Amino acid sequence: MFNSENMYDVVIVGGGPAGLSAAIYMARAKYKVLVAEKEKIGGQITITSEIVNYPGVEKTSGTELTQAMKAQAESFGAEFVMAEVLNMELEKDVKTIYTTAGEYKALGVVLATGANPRKLGFKGEKRFQGRGVAYCATCDGEFFTNTEIFVIGGGFAAVEEGIFLTKYGRKVTMIVREEQFTCARTVSDKIWDEEKIEVKFHTEIVEVGGDGVVSFAKFRDNKTGEEWIHKSEKGEGIGVFVFAGYVPNTKWLNGAVECNSQGYLITDENQKTSVEGVYGAGDVCVKNLRQVVTAVSDGATAATSLEKHVSQIHEKLNIPEFHIERGKPKKEKDSVVEEPSESNGFLSEEIRQQLQALFSKFEGKAVIKGELDDSPLAGEMDNFLKEIEEVTDKVIYIRHQVEGEEKKRREAEGQLFPAFILQWEGQEEGNILFHGVPGGHEFNSFIIALYNVAGPGQGIDQGLKQRLISINKKINVKVLVSLSCTMCPEVVMAVQKAASISPNITGEMIDLMHYPELKSKYKVMSVPCMIINNQDVYFGKKNLEEITGILEEKGIS
Repeated sequence: MFNSENMYDVVIVGGGPAGLSAAIYMARAKYKVLVAEKEKIGGQITITSEIVNYPGVEKTSGTELTQAMKAQAESFGAEFVMAEVLNMELEKDVKTIYTTAGEYKALGVVLATGANPRKLGFKGEKRFQGRGVAYCATCDGEFFTNTEIFVIGGGFAAVEEGIFLTKYGRKVTMIVREEQFTCARTVSDKIWDEEKIEVKFHTEIVEVGGDGVVSFAKFRDNKTGEEWIHKSEKGEGIGVFVFAGYVPNTKWLNGAVECNSQGYLITDENQKTSVEGVYGAGDVCVKNLRQVVTAVSDGATAATSLEKHVSQIHEKLNIPEFHIERGKPKKEKDSVVEEPSESNGFLSEEIRQQLQALFSKFEGKAVIKGELDDSPLAGEMDNFLKEIEEVTDKVIYIRHQVEGEEKKRREAEGQLFPAFILQWEGQEEGNILFHGVPGGHEFNSFIIALYNVAGPGQGIDQGLKQRLISINKKINVKVLVSLSCTMCPEVVMAVQKAASISPNITGEMIDLMHYPELKSKYKVMSVPCMIINNQDVYFGKKNLEEITGILEEKGIS
C-alpha cells in the first residue's frame, strides 16, 4: 500500500510561488513531493511582466521567476501533475486527494491555492463581463485599442495594469475609491509620468450599460455625492477593467478547513490550519501583505513545519521512507511541456526532447488532419505540424488542400478555415479542432489534447466522465482565445477533454486574432469566450465540472 506510485509524503495544491517554495524545501529535505496545479505553473504572478522588488533579483518577470523556482524544485526531486483537486479527505493520518488526474495519498497537505480577481457587484457588471467589463489587462487589453479605458482600483495590481493598458487605450482613467493609492509610492508614482492617465480619487463605479457592449459608465464622487456619466464616442464602446482585490480560492473546500468570514484560511505562526497535517501558504491565507516574497516565506514555513509531522506519521504507521530520484528534473505526470521559445523553427531542441519523452508514453498514434487553404496562416500551421511530426512516429500528419468549390461549400456551411483536426488512428472523424498555430499559452493545451487522443490521457473523475458520456445530442463548442491569455488554457483543455470522451461534443480552439469577424458577430471583448452551438456565449474561466454542467443543459434529451 505505502509503496504505491500515488503515495506521497506531501501533496501541495497550487503551483504559484507559495506552493513552489514549499516544494523546494520539502524535496530538498528528501521527502516525496507532488505539486498539483490545474492551470499554469506560477499562478497569478505570471501575468506580471516586471518584478523589481524581489530581494536579490534586480529585475525579472513573473514567468521567469516561477519557472526558475519550478526547475529548482524539480532538481530536488519534486514531481508535478497538471490536475484540478476536486475533493480531499483530510481527517485521517493518510490524506486522500481526489483530482482530475486520479487519486493520490499523502501524509501532509499544503494548500497554496491563491485567490481569484474580485467582482464588485455594480449594476451591469455580470451582464457585460466579456463585452466591456474585464479583469485581466494582459488577456484583454488588445480588444480596447484606441478606446477609452477605466481602471477600477487603487492597489498594486490596478496601478500596474493601468500603466500596461496605456499601450492600447487612447486614454486611461483610474477610479480610486480611497483618498490615495493603496500601494507603495514607488509603484504609484509611476502613474504621474504617464500622459494618457487621469486619476479620480474618492470615486467609485455605480453602473455600466449599453447596447450589446459597454457604451456608458456611471460614477459617484463619494465626497460630494455627485454622479456623472461617461459615454463613448460614436458608439465604439469603452473598457472597464476591475482590479479591486482578490477572493481566496477556498470555496471548493466545503468547510473542511477553518476559514475566516472572507474565506481566507486561518493558520498559526507555523502556517498550520485547523486540521492536523494540513498547512496553508500564500494569498489564500489571512495575512497583511500579499506579495511574492511573503508567499515564498509562507511556503518555506509550511514545509519546514510539516517535516516533523510527516516524520512522526512515518514512525506511527511504520511507513518506510520513499526512494527519491534526484539530480535531474522530473517530467510532469500529465504531459506539461514548457511554452516554445524563439528559435529557427517553432520548436527548440529542449522542447523537442521534452516532447520525445512524452510521445514515448503514447499508447497509440495520434492523427492530425490539416484542412488548409493557401492563406499565410495555413502556411504557418503546415510548417508547425510538420515539425511536430518530425519529433516522433507517434504523430501522423495528413494535409488536405481545401480550395475552389469545396472551400466555398464548407464556408457556406459555417466551417472555419484553415483548421487541423486531432483524432486517434483508425477514427473516421475527429472532433477536436484548432484554428491557428497553438503557440504561447496554448501550446501546452495542444500537447495535452494529443495526449488525450493517443492515450493514456489525463485522468478524470469517474462521475464527470459518466456525465459526459450521457450527453446524447450533438454540441459544438468554440473557445475563442488570445495566445497571451493566462486564463484561456483551463477552458481549452476542459473542452478538449470533454470532446475526447464524448463523440457528441466537438471542441474548437480559435485564435481570435485571425478571426475578427467572430469578435464582431458575438460582441467579444474578453477571452476566454465559449460559444455553444453558435448561439449561447459564456465568458471567463471555467473548469471541467462547470463546463460539463453547461453541456448537460444543452445536450441531454
